[in-house]
Amino acid sequence: MHEMISSLFGHSTLALLGFGREGQSTYDLLRKVFPQKQITILDESEKVRNHPALINDANLSFITGRDCMLAIDGFDVAIKSPGIPSNTLTGELKHVRITSQTDIFLQCYRQQVIGITGTKGKSTTASLVYHILKEAGKHTLLVGNIGVPPFDCIDDIRADSVVVMELSSHQLEYVTHAPHIAILLNIFQEHLDHYHSYEDYQHAKFNIGTFQGAGDYFIYNSDNEALRLLIGQSEPLSSKMLSFSPGSGSASAIQIADQWIELHKDGKATSLYDIRQGQPLQGHHNLYNIMAAAGACYLAGVTPGQISSGIRSFKGLEHRIEPVGDYDGIVWYNDSIATIPEATIEAVKTLLTVDTLILGGFDRGIDYDILYPFLQTSGISNLIFIGAAGSRIMSEFTAYGSGNIHLYQAEDYMQVVAIAREVTQKGKICLLSPAAASYDMFRNFEERGNTYKKNVRELNPSHV
Repeated sequence: MHEMISSLFGHSTLALLGFGREGQSTYDLLRKVFPQKQITILDESEKVRNHPALINDANLSFITGRDCMLAIDGFDVAIKSPGIPSNTLTGELKHVRITSQTDIFLQCYRQQVIGITGTKGKSTTASLVYHILKEAGKHTLLVGNIGVPPFDCIDDIRADSVVVMELSSHQLEYVTHAPHIAILLNIFQEHLDHYHSYEDYQHAKFNIGTFQGAGDYFIYNSDNEALRLLIGQSEPLSSKMLSFSPGSGSASAIQIADQWIELHKDGKATSLYDIRQGQPLQGHHNLYNIMAAAGACYLAGVTPGQISSGIRSFKGLEHRIEPVGDYDGIVWYNDSIATIPEATIEAVKTLLTVDTLILGGFDRGIDYDILYPFLQTSGISNLIFIGAAGSRIMSEFTAYGSGNIHLYQAEDYMQVVAIAREVTQKGKICLLSPAAASYDMFRNFEERGNTYKKNVRELNPSHV
Protein backbone atom coordinates (compact mmCIF):
# COMPACT_ATOMS: atom_id res chain seq x y z
CA MET A 1 0.00 0.00 0.00
CA HIS A 2 2.81 2.46 0.88
CA GLU A 3 4.45 1.90 -2.50
CA MET A 4 1.15 2.51 -4.30
CA ILE A 5 0.52 5.73 -2.36
CA SER A 6 4.01 6.91 -3.25
CA SER A 7 3.52 6.22 -6.96
CA LEU A 8 0.03 7.77 -7.03
CA PHE A 9 0.75 11.02 -5.21
CA GLY A 10 4.52 11.48 -5.07
CA HIS A 11 4.57 14.22 -7.70
CA SER A 12 1.13 15.74 -7.02
CA THR A 13 0.01 18.75 -5.03
CA LEU A 14 -2.29 17.28 -2.43
CA ALA A 15 -5.33 18.46 -0.47
CA LEU A 16 -7.41 16.72 2.18
CA LEU A 17 -11.08 17.69 2.16
CA GLY A 18 -12.29 17.48 5.75
CA PHE A 19 -10.50 16.36 8.90
CA GLY A 20 -12.91 14.08 10.73
CA ARG A 21 -12.12 10.50 11.68
CA GLU A 22 -11.39 9.37 8.11
CA GLY A 23 -9.55 12.59 7.24
CA GLN A 24 -7.18 12.06 10.15
CA SER A 25 -6.70 8.42 9.13
CA THR A 26 -5.75 9.54 5.60
CA TYR A 27 -3.37 12.17 6.95
CA ASP A 28 -1.65 9.62 9.23
CA LEU A 29 -0.93 7.27 6.32
CA LEU A 30 0.22 10.06 4.01
CA ARG A 31 2.66 11.27 6.64
CA LYS A 32 4.14 7.77 6.97
CA VAL A 33 4.72 7.68 3.21
CA PHE A 34 5.64 11.36 2.76
CA PRO A 35 7.24 12.72 5.96
CA GLN A 36 8.22 16.01 4.29
CA LYS A 37 5.52 16.49 1.63
CA GLN A 38 3.45 19.68 1.66
CA ILE A 39 -0.19 18.81 2.42
CA THR A 40 -3.11 21.25 2.60
CA ILE A 41 -6.23 20.62 4.68
CA LEU A 42 -9.51 22.22 3.60
CA ASP A 43 -12.06 22.30 6.42
CA GLU A 44 -14.85 24.70 7.37
CA SER A 45 -13.83 24.68 11.02
CA GLU A 46 -11.05 27.01 12.17
CA LYS A 47 -10.45 24.60 15.07
CA VAL A 48 -8.66 22.18 12.74
CA ARG A 49 -5.61 24.48 12.84
CA ASN A 50 -5.14 23.61 16.51
CA HIS A 51 -5.77 19.88 16.25
CA PRO A 52 -3.29 18.03 18.50
CA ALA A 53 -2.24 15.70 15.68
CA LEU A 54 -1.28 18.62 13.44
CA ILE A 55 0.29 21.37 15.52
CA ASN A 56 3.91 20.15 15.11
CA ASP A 57 3.71 19.57 11.35
CA ALA A 58 5.72 22.28 9.57
CA ASN A 59 4.79 20.94 6.12
CA LEU A 60 1.08 21.55 6.52
CA SER A 61 -1.14 24.41 5.44
CA PHE A 62 -4.83 25.16 5.94
CA ILE A 63 -7.70 26.70 4.05
CA THR A 64 -10.68 27.14 6.37
CA GLY A 65 -14.06 28.83 6.51
CA ARG A 66 -17.39 28.43 4.74
CA ASP A 67 -15.99 28.83 1.23
CA CYS A 68 -12.85 26.72 1.72
CA MET A 69 -13.91 24.12 -0.87
CA LEU A 70 -13.75 26.73 -3.62
CA ALA A 71 -9.95 26.34 -3.48
CA ILE A 72 -9.80 22.68 -4.51
CA ASP A 73 -9.12 23.32 -8.19
CA GLY A 74 -5.71 24.65 -7.17
CA PHE A 75 -4.47 21.12 -6.42
CA ASP A 76 -3.63 18.07 -8.51
CA VAL A 77 -5.41 15.64 -6.18
CA ALA A 78 -8.03 16.13 -3.46
CA ILE A 79 -8.82 13.23 -1.12
CA LYS A 80 -12.41 13.77 0.06
CA SER A 81 -13.76 12.63 3.41
CA PRO A 82 -17.28 11.11 3.33
CA GLY A 83 -18.70 13.91 5.49
CA ILE A 84 -18.09 16.57 2.85
CA PRO A 85 -21.34 16.90 0.81
CA SER A 86 -20.73 16.66 -2.93
CA ASN A 87 -23.04 19.61 -3.54
CA THR A 88 -20.51 21.87 -1.80
CA LEU A 89 -17.91 21.08 -4.47
CA THR A 90 -19.01 23.69 -6.96
CA GLY A 91 -17.37 25.12 -10.06
CA GLU A 92 -15.94 23.46 -13.13
CA LEU A 93 -13.10 21.66 -11.30
CA LYS A 94 -11.01 21.44 -14.47
CA HIS A 95 -7.71 20.66 -12.83
CA VAL A 96 -8.19 18.66 -9.64
CA ARG A 97 -8.78 14.90 -9.47
CA ILE A 98 -11.09 14.03 -6.58
CA THR A 99 -10.54 10.66 -4.96
CA SER A 100 -11.20 9.08 -1.57
CA GLN A 101 -9.71 6.74 1.00
CA THR A 102 -12.23 4.13 -0.13
CA ASP A 103 -11.08 4.22 -3.75
CA ILE A 104 -7.39 4.12 -2.83
CA PHE A 105 -8.00 1.15 -0.52
CA LEU A 106 -10.05 -0.71 -3.14
CA GLN A 107 -7.38 -0.12 -5.76
CA CYS A 108 -4.98 -2.08 -3.57
CA TYR A 109 -7.18 -4.69 -1.86
CA ARG A 110 -10.40 -5.03 -3.93
CA GLN A 111 -9.93 -8.77 -4.58
CA GLN A 112 -10.18 -9.39 -0.82
CA VAL A 113 -13.20 -7.15 -0.23
CA ILE A 114 -16.89 -7.89 0.30
CA GLY A 115 -18.59 -4.49 0.02
CA ILE A 116 -22.09 -3.77 1.27
CA THR A 117 -24.19 -0.71 0.54
CA GLY A 118 -27.86 0.27 0.48
CA THR A 119 -30.04 2.97 1.94
CA LYS A 120 -31.04 0.71 4.80
CA GLY A 121 -29.67 -2.50 6.28
CA LYS A 122 -25.99 -2.12 5.36
CA SER A 123 -24.64 -2.05 8.94
CA THR A 124 -26.69 -5.10 9.92
CA THR A 125 -25.72 -7.01 6.78
CA ALA A 126 -22.03 -6.08 7.01
CA SER A 127 -21.97 -7.12 10.67
CA LEU A 128 -23.71 -10.41 9.83
CA VAL A 129 -21.26 -11.16 6.99
CA TYR A 130 -18.34 -10.39 9.31
CA HIS A 131 -19.81 -12.60 12.05
CA ILE A 132 -20.38 -15.57 9.73
CA LEU A 133 -16.86 -15.31 8.30
CA LYS A 134 -15.28 -14.99 11.73
CA GLU A 135 -17.26 -17.90 13.16
CA ALA A 136 -16.18 -19.97 10.14
CA GLY A 137 -12.53 -19.37 11.05
CA LYS A 138 -11.73 -16.85 8.32
CA HIS A 139 -9.31 -14.03 9.08
CA THR A 140 -11.65 -11.10 8.59
CA LEU A 141 -11.78 -7.36 9.22
CA LEU A 142 -14.83 -5.06 9.40
CA VAL A 143 -14.18 -1.51 8.13
CA GLY A 144 -15.75 1.47 6.41
CA ASN A 145 -18.94 3.30 7.30
CA ILE A 146 -19.37 1.03 10.33
CA GLY A 147 -16.80 3.25 12.08
CA VAL A 148 -13.29 2.03 11.20
CA PRO A 149 -11.48 3.88 8.37
CA PRO A 150 -10.00 1.31 5.94
CA PHE A 151 -6.48 2.74 6.22
CA ASP A 152 -6.50 1.99 9.96
CA CYS A 153 -6.45 -1.77 9.31
CA ILE A 154 -3.74 -1.97 6.64
CA ASP A 155 -1.16 -3.46 9.01
CA ASP A 156 -3.61 -6.25 9.94
CA ILE A 157 -4.39 -7.42 6.41
CA ARG A 158 -2.91 -10.77 5.41
CA ALA A 159 -2.92 -12.54 2.06
CA ASP A 160 -5.82 -14.72 3.25
CA SER A 161 -7.86 -11.91 4.90
CA VAL A 162 -11.41 -11.11 3.90
CA VAL A 163 -12.21 -7.42 4.37
CA VAL A 164 -15.89 -6.61 4.94
CA MET A 165 -16.60 -2.98 4.02
CA GLU A 166 -19.79 -1.13 4.84
CA LEU A 167 -19.97 1.56 2.16
CA SER A 168 -22.06 4.72 2.21
CA SER A 169 -23.04 6.65 -0.91
CA HIS A 170 -20.53 9.33 0.13
CA GLN A 171 -17.72 6.77 0.16
CA LEU A 172 -18.74 5.35 -3.22
CA GLU A 173 -19.32 8.63 -5.02
CA TYR A 174 -15.81 9.12 -6.42
CA VAL A 175 -14.62 5.51 -6.69
CA THR A 176 -13.13 4.03 -9.85
CA HIS A 177 -12.61 0.58 -8.31
CA ALA A 178 -15.12 -1.82 -6.75
CA PRO A 179 -15.19 -4.80 -4.35
CA HIS A 180 -14.78 -8.35 -5.64
CA ILE A 181 -18.14 -9.23 -4.04
CA ALA A 182 -20.63 -6.35 -3.92
CA ILE A 183 -24.04 -6.26 -2.21
CA LEU A 184 -26.57 -3.54 -3.05
CA LEU A 185 -29.47 -4.01 -0.63
CA ASN A 186 -31.91 -1.29 -1.70
CA ILE A 187 -32.26 2.34 -2.75
CA PHE A 188 -34.73 4.78 -1.21
CA GLN A 189 -34.84 8.57 -0.91
CA GLU A 190 -32.08 9.56 1.52
CA HIS A 191 -29.33 12.19 1.91
CA LEU A 192 -31.11 14.55 -0.48
CA ASP A 193 -29.42 17.44 1.34
CA HIS A 194 -25.99 16.11 0.27
CA TYR A 195 -26.64 15.65 -3.45
CA HIS A 196 -27.72 17.78 -6.37
CA SER A 197 -30.47 15.24 -7.13
CA TYR A 198 -31.92 11.87 -6.12
CA GLU A 199 -30.45 10.48 -9.36
CA ASP A 200 -26.95 11.50 -8.25
CA TYR A 201 -27.48 9.62 -4.97
CA GLN A 202 -28.64 6.51 -6.83
CA HIS A 203 -25.66 6.52 -9.18
CA ALA A 204 -23.27 6.94 -6.24
CA LYS A 205 -24.72 3.75 -4.72
CA PHE A 206 -24.56 1.93 -8.04
CA ASN A 207 -20.82 2.60 -8.33
CA ILE A 208 -20.33 -0.46 -6.12
CA GLY A 209 -21.05 -2.52 -9.25
CA THR A 210 -20.17 -0.12 -12.06
CA PHE A 211 -16.43 -0.64 -11.69
CA GLN A 212 -16.43 -4.41 -11.18
CA GLY A 213 -14.81 -6.83 -13.62
CA ALA A 214 -15.82 -10.10 -15.26
CA GLY A 215 -14.66 -12.25 -12.33
CA ASP A 216 -16.58 -10.28 -9.69
CA TYR A 217 -20.07 -10.76 -8.19
CA PHE A 218 -22.86 -8.21 -7.90
CA ILE A 219 -25.61 -9.27 -5.44
CA TYR A 220 -28.71 -7.08 -5.65
CA ASN A 221 -32.30 -6.87 -4.41
CA SER A 222 -34.56 -7.53 -7.39
CA ASP A 223 -37.65 -6.51 -5.38
CA ASN A 224 -36.46 -2.92 -4.89
CA GLU A 225 -38.19 -0.77 -7.51
CA ALA A 226 -35.58 2.00 -7.69
CA LEU A 227 -32.80 -0.53 -8.08
CA ARG A 228 -34.62 -2.47 -10.80
CA LEU A 229 -35.17 0.75 -12.77
CA LEU A 230 -31.56 1.81 -12.29
CA ILE A 231 -30.23 -1.52 -13.58
CA GLY A 232 -32.58 -1.31 -16.57
CA GLN A 233 -31.39 2.19 -17.45
CA SER A 234 -27.66 1.57 -16.93
CA GLU A 235 -24.99 -0.02 -19.08
CA PRO A 236 -24.77 -3.79 -18.42
CA LEU A 237 -22.37 -4.63 -15.62
CA SER A 238 -19.24 -6.67 -16.36
CA SER A 239 -19.64 -8.73 -13.19
CA LYS A 240 -21.73 -11.82 -12.55
CA MET A 241 -25.13 -10.63 -11.31
CA LEU A 242 -27.00 -12.53 -8.59
CA SER A 243 -30.41 -11.23 -7.61
CA PHE A 244 -31.94 -11.96 -4.21
CA SER A 245 -35.64 -12.17 -3.46
CA PRO A 246 -37.81 -14.64 -1.53
CA GLY A 247 -39.81 -15.30 -4.69
CA SER A 248 -37.13 -15.09 -7.36
CA GLY A 249 -37.22 -17.60 -10.17
CA SER A 250 -34.00 -16.49 -11.85
CA ALA A 251 -31.34 -18.99 -12.87
CA SER A 252 -28.75 -16.85 -11.05
CA ALA A 253 -30.30 -15.90 -7.77
CA ILE A 254 -30.54 -16.25 -4.02
CA GLN A 255 -34.11 -17.25 -3.22
CA ILE A 256 -36.31 -19.28 -0.88
CA ALA A 257 -37.61 -22.74 -1.77
CA ASP A 258 -39.30 -25.09 0.69
CA GLN A 259 -38.23 -22.86 3.62
CA TRP A 260 -34.58 -22.95 2.57
CA ILE A 261 -32.44 -20.02 1.44
CA GLU A 262 -30.90 -21.35 -1.77
CA LEU A 263 -28.23 -20.04 -4.12
CA HIS A 264 -28.85 -20.84 -7.78
CA LYS A 265 -25.75 -20.49 -9.95
CA ASP A 266 -24.28 -22.24 -12.98
CA GLY A 267 -27.27 -24.59 -13.18
CA LYS A 268 -26.86 -25.77 -9.59
CA ALA A 269 -28.92 -25.03 -6.46
CA THR A 270 -27.13 -24.96 -3.10
CA SER A 271 -29.13 -24.91 0.16
CA LEU A 272 -27.60 -22.36 2.56
CA TYR A 273 -29.99 -21.93 5.50
CA ASP A 274 -33.20 -23.52 6.77
CA ILE A 275 -35.28 -20.56 7.93
CA ARG A 276 -37.35 -22.89 10.12
CA GLN A 277 -34.33 -22.88 12.43
CA GLY A 278 -35.32 -19.33 13.32
CA GLN A 279 -34.59 -15.81 12.17
CA PRO A 280 -32.33 -13.98 14.64
CA LEU A 281 -33.26 -10.57 13.18
CA GLN A 282 -36.89 -9.45 13.35
CA GLY A 283 -38.79 -8.34 10.29
CA HIS A 284 -39.30 -9.22 6.64
CA HIS A 285 -36.68 -6.64 5.63
CA ASN A 286 -34.07 -8.55 7.65
CA LEU A 287 -34.87 -11.73 5.73
CA TYR A 288 -33.48 -9.92 2.67
CA ASN A 289 -30.36 -8.96 4.64
CA ILE A 290 -29.84 -12.57 5.73
CA MET A 291 -30.26 -13.84 2.15
CA ALA A 292 -27.68 -11.38 0.81
CA ALA A 293 -25.21 -12.17 3.61
CA ALA A 294 -25.58 -15.93 3.15
CA GLY A 295 -24.95 -15.68 -0.59
CA ALA A 296 -21.89 -13.46 -0.19
CA CYS A 297 -20.36 -15.72 2.45
CA TYR A 298 -20.84 -18.80 0.27
CA LEU A 299 -19.08 -17.05 -2.61
CA ALA A 300 -16.26 -16.22 -0.16
CA GLY A 301 -15.73 -19.91 0.59
CA VAL A 302 -17.90 -20.51 3.68
CA THR A 303 -19.76 -23.83 3.79
CA PRO A 304 -23.57 -24.02 4.19
CA GLY A 305 -23.14 -25.56 7.64
CA GLN A 306 -20.91 -22.70 8.75
CA ILE A 307 -23.36 -20.16 7.29
CA SER A 308 -26.24 -21.71 9.25
CA SER A 309 -24.25 -21.70 12.47
CA GLY A 310 -23.20 -18.08 11.98
CA ILE A 311 -26.73 -16.88 11.26
CA ARG A 312 -28.14 -18.64 14.32
CA SER A 313 -25.55 -17.15 16.68
CA PHE A 314 -25.75 -13.57 15.40
CA LYS A 315 -27.15 -10.83 17.64
CA GLY A 316 -28.81 -7.70 16.24
CA LEU A 317 -27.27 -4.24 16.40
CA GLU A 318 -28.23 -1.42 18.75
CA HIS A 319 -30.86 1.13 17.61
CA ARG A 320 -32.43 -1.29 15.11
CA ILE A 321 -35.84 -2.42 16.40
CA GLU A 322 -34.08 -2.73 19.75
CA PRO A 323 -36.09 -3.67 22.86
CA VAL A 324 -35.58 -1.06 25.59
CA GLY A 325 -37.69 -2.84 28.20
CA ASP A 326 -41.13 -3.27 29.73
CA TYR A 327 -41.71 -0.22 31.94
CA ASP A 328 -44.97 0.63 33.66
CA GLY A 329 -46.75 -1.99 31.53
CA ILE A 330 -45.59 -0.40 28.26
CA VAL A 331 -43.15 -2.18 25.93
CA TRP A 332 -40.60 0.35 24.63
CA TYR A 333 -38.60 -0.06 21.39
CA ASN A 334 -35.78 1.99 19.91
CA ASP A 335 -35.45 2.09 16.11
CA SER A 336 -33.53 5.36 15.85
CA ILE A 337 -31.73 4.10 12.71
CA ALA A 338 -35.02 4.53 10.78
CA THR A 339 -34.42 7.79 8.92
CA ILE A 340 -36.78 7.17 5.98
CA PRO A 341 -40.50 6.28 5.92
CA GLU A 342 -39.91 2.84 4.35
CA ALA A 343 -37.84 1.80 7.38
CA THR A 344 -40.51 3.05 9.79
CA ILE A 345 -43.22 1.11 7.96
CA GLU A 346 -41.15 -2.10 8.17
CA ALA A 347 -40.59 -1.61 11.91
CA VAL A 348 -44.31 -1.16 12.60
CA LYS A 349 -45.14 -4.22 10.47
CA THR A 350 -42.55 -6.24 12.35
CA LEU A 351 -43.74 -5.36 15.86
CA LEU A 352 -47.48 -5.62 15.09
CA THR A 353 -48.81 -4.11 18.37
CA VAL A 354 -47.47 -0.55 18.15
CA ASP A 355 -49.84 1.81 19.95
CA THR A 356 -47.62 4.93 19.97
CA LEU A 357 -45.17 5.94 17.26
CA ILE A 358 -42.59 8.74 17.55
CA LEU A 359 -41.85 10.57 14.28
CA GLY A 360 -39.66 13.46 13.17
CA GLY A 361 -36.28 15.12 13.42
CA PHE A 362 -34.17 16.98 10.90
CA ASP A 363 -36.12 17.79 7.71
CA ARG A 364 -34.20 16.89 4.53
CA GLY A 365 -37.18 17.31 2.21
CA ILE A 366 -37.98 13.59 1.93
CA ASP A 367 -41.35 12.68 0.35
CA TYR A 368 -43.55 11.13 3.06
CA ASP A 369 -46.56 10.32 0.85
CA ILE A 370 -45.99 6.57 1.26
CA LEU A 371 -46.34 6.92 5.06
CA TYR A 372 -49.79 8.49 5.33
CA PRO A 373 -52.03 5.70 3.92
CA PHE A 374 -50.05 3.19 5.96
CA LEU A 375 -50.58 5.14 9.20
CA GLN A 376 -54.29 5.46 8.50
CA THR A 377 -54.77 1.69 8.54
CA SER A 378 -51.93 0.69 10.89
CA GLY A 379 -53.95 0.40 14.11
CA ILE A 380 -51.67 2.95 15.80
CA SER A 381 -53.54 5.10 18.32
CA ASN A 382 -51.00 7.86 18.99
CA LEU A 383 -48.42 9.76 17.00
CA ILE A 384 -45.87 11.99 18.74
CA PHE A 385 -44.03 14.47 16.49
CA ILE A 386 -40.75 16.24 17.11
CA GLY A 387 -38.49 18.56 15.11
CA ALA A 388 -39.04 20.28 11.77
CA ALA A 389 -39.67 16.98 9.99
CA GLY A 390 -42.22 16.07 12.66
CA SER A 391 -44.05 19.36 12.16
CA ARG A 392 -44.23 18.77 8.41
CA ILE A 393 -45.38 15.15 8.78
CA MET A 394 -48.04 16.22 11.27
CA SER A 395 -49.30 18.97 8.96
CA GLU A 396 -49.35 16.76 5.87
CA PHE A 397 -50.96 13.84 7.69
CA THR A 398 -53.66 16.11 9.10
CA ALA A 399 -54.41 17.35 5.57
CA TYR A 400 -54.38 13.76 4.28
CA GLY A 401 -56.80 12.64 6.99
CA SER A 402 -55.57 11.43 10.36
CA GLY A 403 -58.85 9.74 11.29
CA ASN A 404 -59.05 8.69 14.96
CA ILE A 405 -55.31 8.78 15.59
CA HIS A 406 -54.32 11.18 18.37
CA LEU A 407 -51.59 13.65 17.39
CA TYR A 408 -49.13 15.21 19.85
CA GLN A 409 -46.17 17.55 19.44
CA ALA A 410 -43.10 17.58 21.70
CA GLU A 411 -40.15 19.92 22.16
CA ASP A 412 -37.58 17.38 23.41
CA TYR A 413 -37.23 13.68 24.15
CA MET A 414 -38.04 14.02 27.82
CA GLN A 415 -41.42 15.41 26.79
CA VAL A 416 -41.77 12.72 24.10
CA VAL A 417 -41.39 9.96 26.69
CA ALA A 418 -43.66 11.72 29.20
CA ILE A 419 -46.46 11.96 26.60
CA ALA A 420 -45.93 8.35 25.52
CA ARG A 421 -46.14 7.14 29.08
CA GLU A 422 -49.52 8.85 29.53
CA VAL A 423 -51.17 7.80 26.27
CA THR A 424 -49.81 4.33 25.38
CA GLN A 425 -52.11 1.44 26.18
CA LYS A 426 -50.72 -1.01 28.73
CA GLY A 427 -49.38 -4.18 27.17
CA LYS A 428 -48.68 -2.47 23.85
CA ILE A 429 -45.63 -0.87 22.25
CA CYS A 430 -44.23 2.63 22.14
CA LEU A 431 -41.84 2.78 19.20
CA LEU A 432 -39.23 5.37 18.28
CA SER A 433 -38.89 4.96 14.51
CA PRO A 434 -38.67 8.58 13.41
CA ALA A 435 -38.45 8.42 9.58
CA ALA A 436 -36.10 11.42 9.76
CA ALA A 437 -32.46 12.26 10.39
CA SER A 438 -31.23 13.26 13.84
CA TYR A 439 -28.96 16.22 13.05
CA ASP A 440 -31.29 18.92 14.37
CA MET A 441 -30.81 17.89 18.02
CA PHE A 442 -28.13 15.19 17.98
CA ARG A 443 -24.76 14.33 16.42
CA ASN A 444 -26.14 11.10 14.98
CA PHE A 445 -28.89 8.50 15.28
CA GLU A 446 -26.96 6.68 18.02
CA GLU A 447 -27.04 9.71 20.30
CA ARG A 448 -30.76 10.12 19.61
CA GLY A 449 -31.45 6.48 20.44
CA ASN A 450 -29.37 6.60 23.61
CA THR A 451 -31.15 9.77 24.76
CA TYR A 452 -34.53 8.12 24.19
CA LYS A 453 -33.49 4.99 26.13
CA LYS A 454 -32.09 7.07 28.99
CA ASN A 455 -35.29 9.10 29.25
CA VAL A 456 -37.45 5.97 29.16
CA ARG A 457 -35.50 4.48 32.07
CA GLU A 458 -35.40 7.69 34.09
CA LEU A 459 -39.14 8.36 33.79
CA ASN A 460 -39.94 4.72 34.47
CA PRO A 461 -37.69 3.70 37.39
CA SER A 462 -39.51 0.44 38.12
CA HIS A 463 -38.53 -2.21 35.58
CA VAL A 464 -40.76 -5.24 35.11
